[in-house]
Amino acid sequence: MSRQHTDAVVAAVFVVCWSSGFVGAELATQDAAVSTVLAWRTLLAAGLIGGWALLHGERLRTGSLARQASLGLLVQVLYLGGVFAAAGAGVSAGTSALVAALQPLLVAALAGRLLGERTSGRQRLGLLIGASGVALVVAGDLGTGGAAAVAFLLPVAALVALSAGTVLERRWAPPESLVVSLALQSAVAALVFGVVAGARGEFAPPADPVFWGAMAWLVLLSTVGGYGSYFLVVRWSGATTASTLLYLTPPATAVWAWAMFGQAPGPTALPGVLVCAVGVALALRRAVAPTGVPS
Repeated sequence: MSRQHTDAVVAAVFVVCWSSGFVGAELATQDAAVSTVLAWRTLLAAGLIGGWALLHGERLRTGSLARQASLGLLVQVLYLGGVFAAAGAGVSAGTSALVAALQPLLVAALAGRLLGERTSGRQRLGLLIGASGVALVVAGDLGTGGAAAVAFLLPVAALVALSAGTVLERRWAPPESLVVSLALQSAVAALVFGVVAGARGEFAPPADPVFWGAMAWLVLLSTVGGYGSYFLVVRWSGATTASTLLYLTPPATAVWAWAMFGQAPGPTALPGVLVCAVGVALALRRAVAPTGVPS
């Protein structure tokens, strides 16, 4: 398989698995508190990925813990905390995904200054068009009255944290493997969320099999598949390209949410998704020719 085809497969896996996280958050919080879900998701992920790393003889390098702890706080503790808290506050899965899809604008602005990943006029236009598509769908969802207005600040805080973590991952170019990175990040998140859940008296998991099904969903699809493929794209193709692919997660999230929860999209959802698609096509077109980044 050529590098271009490999990149396309990784991008497709990323879009599907990353969008599954928003639906998994809503599924899991139906039967348990947000702190319970986050504590067990990260604990199980740390155990599974860490066990794999040990069995395959992965080694830690000097500075790995501090570096990955910082990234874990940003991309798992703050990002996941914001997304799950938003779900618990009544913000729909589609809205969280669409707010998070604003990340490419932040990352493109930061990457140009800090990473030297310059964007062309066509790419900047694509990012702005994609953001306008996000605004269309979110505007329709805001009018449904499903959550208090302040609750929509939670996914905004999450996208800021993920943007910062994405830029740092690319800037630091950590030498440790993706397996080690995910294991350490998950362990740090498990420690933080476990302390929070314990302090709130919410660490004990429910016996409901739906909860454990949601845990399997979140650990395998959202953590291993979603985070693993996301950081792979960041390392291979750059922070801006990886973030731009997030524009494709709202349609996937909308399909997940409709199929599993019967959540009807807002009146401006379809036009917004189409606008997002146009934005992605423009933003990634220039990157495809020299690097083989999928569109």
